[in-house]
Amino acid sequence: MTNPIRKAPPPPGIGIPFPIHDAVAALRCETARFCVPIVTIISREGRNPFHVLISTLLSLRTKDACTAAASERLFRRASDPRAMAALSEKDLARIIYPVGFYNTKAVRIHAVCRILLETYGGHVPTDMDALLALPGVGRKTANLVLTLGFGLPGICVDTHVHRITNRWGYVKTRNPEETEFALRKILPPEYWIEINDLLVTWGQNVCAPVSPRCSSCVLAKLCARIGVLRSR
Repeated sequence: MTNPIRKAPPPPGIGIPFPIHDAVAALRCETARFCVPIVTIISREGRNPFHVLISTLLSLRTKDACTAAASERLFRRASDPRAMAALSEKDLARIIYPVGFYNTKAVRIHAVCRILLETYGGHVPTDMDALLALPGVGRKTANLVLTLGFGLPGICVDTHVHRITNRWGYVKTRNPEETEFALRKILPPEYWIEINDLLVTWGQNVCAPVSPRCSSCVLAKLCARIGVLRSR
């Protein structure tokens, strides 16, 4: 009697096989009826890496409508690092209010502008490590700057991307950083930049953290629904 062939376990962080091409094709069609994330809209208005950086910092723990209004007010008053650094932290906080943690963000934005002027000649660096060294910049923000600001390869993973790809079973990870590195191993490069837009939009409108709208989801037959306890 021969032993059955055993498949090698997937690499750490990699989940079950998933029809990613079918999923992306479906999401491209379905997300067209929803609003895209505000940082993406800002990036399309001229692909200004500085505006992408600042608007992303403003967007953390803040709803898109509030981020959009605050970004518009701030860029109307100061559209480059030099003009923004000339504002006081108190003025910055007043302009960006009521974004979440506006006082903390004002301090960080002021510090970021000073560093850009003193170290990079007023330009946003294109190096991941240099971006991560800026105050308040994590991997999500750095990847958005690289992808939306410069059009460079990268995978931006926020809570939506982390939650949904784990819910599909495509990855098996504990946090967004692990998800990013798992996706770098298996996600086709042509989807790297757009995966964030697709899944943020889908997560905000259909695949909610609690009680997702599985009955109206075009990916229902593809999704393993891992961790879903109840749905609509």
